[in-house]
Amino acid sequence: MLARDDFAKRFSRNAIIGMVHVGALPGAPRFGGSMVAVIDAAMRDAKALREGGCDAMAFENFGDRPFFKGSVPAETIAGLTRVIAEVVAAVPLPFGVNVLRNDALSAIAIAAATGAAFIRVNIHTGAMLTDQGIIEGHAAESLRLRAAIAPELLIFADHMVKHAMPLAAIDEVQAAKDLRHRGLADGIIISGSETGAEADRASFARVRDALPDAPILIGSGLTEQNASVFGAADGAIVGTSIKIDGCLEAPVDSDRVVRLVAAFKRSVS
Repeated sequence: MLARDDFAKRFSRNAIIGMVHVGALPGAPRFGGSMVAVIDAAMRDAKALREGGCDAMAFENFGDRPFFKGSVPAETIAGLTRVIAEVVAAVPLPFGVNVLRNDALSAIAIAAATGAAFIRVNIHTGAMLTDQGIIEGHAAESLRLRAAIAPELLIFADHMVKHAMPLAAIDEVQAAKDLRHRGLADGIIISGSETGAEADRASFARVRDALPDAPILIGSGLTEQNASVFGAADGAIVGTSIKIDGCLEAPVDSDRVVRLVAAFKRSVS
C-alpha cells in the first residue's frame, strides 16, 4: 500500500488532481454522435488543467448518466480508452481512470492499456445504497486483476462515497480502517454528499486521525475559499470549482485552477 511520503513523491505535497469529465460516449443516452467532439472537449479541459498547474488529472465517463451499477458495455470501454489515449499523448500529466458507477475491473484494464498511474473506485469494500441500487465492493477481484496486469497501479477508493448511503448504521472510522487494511486501498477519498459538495470536516478529521499513515484525498467540494480547512489532506480531486463560473457542465477555467492550486499548496506552507 502507498504511504503518505510516497504519495507526495509521486504527485506532490497537497496534490491537485483535476477532473476531465468526459462527455457522453457511444451508447449513452446523451451521446451527440461525434467522438471527435468528445475528444476535443476532453483535450481542452486537460490542457486547462495543465496550464493551471494541476499535479495530475483523472478521467471519468461522467457524461454517460444514468450509470450502470456494475460492468459497463464494451462500447464504453472502447470509447473511454480512445479518449484517454489521445488526450494523454498531447497532455503529459500523471493520470487516473474512474469508470462510473463502479466498474473497477474495466478501469484497471483501461489503466493497463493507457499507462495510468491510478484508478478511483467509488465502492471498493462494503456496500452502499445508491441511485443505481445496492452496490457491493469487489476488492478481492480488483486486487487480483491488478496483480495480474498492472501491478504498479494505485487504487484510490472512496469512503462513504457521494450520492450514496450505507444500508444500516455503521462505524465510519472502522469502515475507513477496513478500506485501508482489509481492502488494501492505496489512498482514501473523503467526499461530500453529492458532486461539488464540501466534504464533512468532522468526518475528514476522524479518518485522518484514524489513518495517520494513509494518503487521504478530498474527493469533492474543495474550493479556493475552503482549501485551508483541508490542509491535512494529501491531495484533492477537483472538478466543479475549477469550471467556468463554478458550473459543473462548463469547461475548465485555467485561472480558477491556478488560484485553487495556490490556495491548497499554501495551506501547508
